Amino acid sequence: MQKKNSFTIQEAQKKLEHYCAYQERCHWEVEQKLKEIEMIPAAQELIISKLIEENYLNESRFAQSFARGKFRIKKWGKQRIIRELKAKKISPYNIKLALKEISESDYQSTFYSLFEKRKESVSNNSISIQKKKILTFMVYRGWETHLIYTALNENF
Repeated sequence: MQKKNSFTIQEAQKKLEHYCAYQERCHWEVEQKLKEIEMIPAAQELIISKLIEENYLNESRFAQSFARGKFRIKKWGKQRIIRELKAKKISPYNIKLALKEISESDYQSTFYSLFEKRKESVSNNSISIQKKKILTFMVYRGWETHLIYTALNENF
């Protein structure tokens, strides 16, 4: 049986600094990492407060970066971004801040280009199946249903 590594507070601190420097992290992810390396709660609090103090950990910065990235790269809608941020235990204030990172014009143009792309890919089906597939695809990606229904009514 392999013995688990145990870390001193300084070693764990260094490990988490690298973890946070590599990619933006939220408090919840850092807490999970600390539990994974089996740090006691008192040590977890100490390390997290140090990371915040030294600006390795910033919830607002994380939320903004997350929203920008998921929108630009994965083409997620606001509903999906909100759902994923809530799953990471991000505060409503930071979620609101994160959504301001997405301009309304970019949001609209991304929505319509994604809609058109999906419409093309399902065009060999009947109209009702096309509509269902487009709706399912867009909802899964977190786009608002009122936008989807408006686009469907305009295009079919």
